[in-house]
Amino acid sequence: MRNEREARALTGCDIVCFSNDWAGDPLSKMHLMRLLARDNRVLWIDSLGNRAPRATIQDARRVGQKLSAALRTLGRPRQVDANIHVLSPLVLPAWQSPIAATINRRWLGLQIERAMSRLGFADPVVWCFLPSAAWVATSLRRRLLVYHCVDEFSEFTGAPPNLLEQEAALARASDLVIVSSERLLRRKQALNPRVALVRHGVDHAHFAQALLPTLDIPADLARLPRPRLGFFGLLEDWIDAPLLEAVARAFPSGSLALIGREKADFARLKAMPNVHFLGARPYASLPAYCRGFDVALMPFRLNELTLNSNPLKVREYLAAGLPVVSTAIPEIESLGLCAIGRDPAEFIAAIQRALVDPGPSPARSESVRDQGWERRVEEIRLAVARCDRA
Repeated sequence: MRNEREARALTGCDIVCFSNDWAGDPLSKMHLMRLLARDNRVLWIDSLGNRAPRATIQDARRVGQKLSAALRTLGRPRQVDANIHVLSPLVLPAWQSPIAATINRRWLGLQIERAMSRLGFADPVVWCFLPSAAWVATSLRRRLLVYHCVDEFSEFTGAPPNLLEQEAALARASDLVIVSSERLLRRKQALNPRVALVRHGVDHAHFAQALLPTLDIPADLARLPRPRLGFFGLLEDWIDAPLLEAVARAFPSGSLALIGREKADFARLKAMPNVHFLGARPYASLPAYCRGFDVALMPFRLNELTLNSNPLKVREYLAAGLPVVSTAIPEIESLGLCAIGRDPAEFIAAIQRALVDPGPSPARSESVRDQGWERRVEEIRLAVARCDRA
């Protein structure tokens, strides 16, 4: 039973949240804030960026989209859901230069203060998911500062050299640090003793739709030969492309279906006849794609970025009832519900065993039913209630 203080924690508060862009895919941050917005008001600040933009078409398009969103709203927060308002701030993209940083500090702080004033926010809880926002998050008047760390951000390709310094300043200034993996817990305790481990949850009801016999498998997947080995998520440089090449060679009569935006070079994989890049797909359609997978794959390289991660998609695969084969990511191993391949041969052998019972299974889906986001919010409330300044 929760005591009265725990029950009141994070109830009736104003929350200023620094995170990714609201218009992006639903990540852990969005799931949590949607639930917290049932009892609180949320001002969501779209991403300020973790790095300076590069001279690429993708980055130019992203800068253009952010500029367009900022100009459309002219610094006014827009309501996107019950109790949730989003501010797309106007900042200089070359934020690492000293001049741009000085201008951004003053200009961004003013935009956020004005948005808070428009919404009548007073003495808010400041919730920061991104260390790059440390300089503004720590400057706001607040009743509580939470740093919610879900990745080892300094390990991302292109991370600025001062990101570790920014993160250290944010963690030390925070009243509470929340982390999503055991490895992150050990690392962040060196910066702040007030650290709580809250692993990712899952939108179980959404992904369990994959079990419905009436749900149609999308045509671009249904036409592919079986077995269908599937992945959805960002196709970045942490994907082990040589491992996937080995998998494709091991199942020449089957199909390797990859769903997501491509942000790295996969030319060798694309040249293979049974590998299919289906592109990005809406979150709403993912259960239907899961229904068409025989085995779900988690083919992450092993490095400091992935070893500290807690991949959200694993619980989504499991909620869809799929057998999962993964590389040796510690948080996936500790979950105890996935087959682990420590090298290509082991990975391929694990897929072969998984194909004995392919596709969505009610029993596998039930294994993560109690790991929904509602449970994670309750864990967060408990951590906040125990916080000295809560």
